[in-house]
Amino acid sequence: MIADLKSVPNGTMACFERHWKHATEDVWSFLTENEKLAKWFSELEVTDFREGGSIKFNMPDGTFKELNIIELIPGTILEYTWAEDRVRFELYPEPNGCRLLLLETIHHITSHTPKDLAGWHVCLNVIEALLDGRALESHEAEWKIWYEKYQQHVDRFLKI
Repeated sequence: MIADLKSVPNGTMACFERHWKHATEDVWSFLTENEKLAKWFSELEVTDFREGGSIKFNMPDGTFKELNIIELIPGTILEYTWAEDRVRFELYPEPNGCRLLLLETIHHITSHTPKDLAGWHVCLNVIEALLDGRALESHEAEWKIWYEKYQQHVDRFLKI
C-alpha cells in the first residue's frame, strides 16, 4: 500500500496504486470537480479544465500558485505540474471498479519529500473513504503515522 519509489532519468518516480470498488467516473469526479476536490484537498481548485489549462493551489497566506495541466484525457488521465515536479492520475476500469495510479515525478528528494508522500497517501485514503460513504477520524493523526513510514521508506530508497 505504500508508494513504490524508483529511479527515473529525471529523478525519482513515486507510484501509488489503489484498487477501488467504484467506477472510474466516480473517482474521476473527485479529481476534477471542485466541490468534491475540496473534500480531500481543500487548497486545490480547478480554474481552467483543459490541456494547457490550470489548477490553482491556494497558499495559507492568501496567495496562490498556478499548476499547469500538462495532459488531460477525460475520465482517464490528469497530469499537472507540481512546482518543478509533476503529478499524474491514471484511471483504469476493472471488473469490480477501477485501478487508480498516482504518479509523482520528483526531481530532487529533499527532507520535505516524505511529508509530501505521506500527504498524497492520506489524500488517497480520504478519497476512498468518501467514495465508501465514510470519513476518516483524523487526517492529521493518519498523516503522522504515514509520515514516519515514508521517512523510513525514503531513507531506505536513498541507501540503495
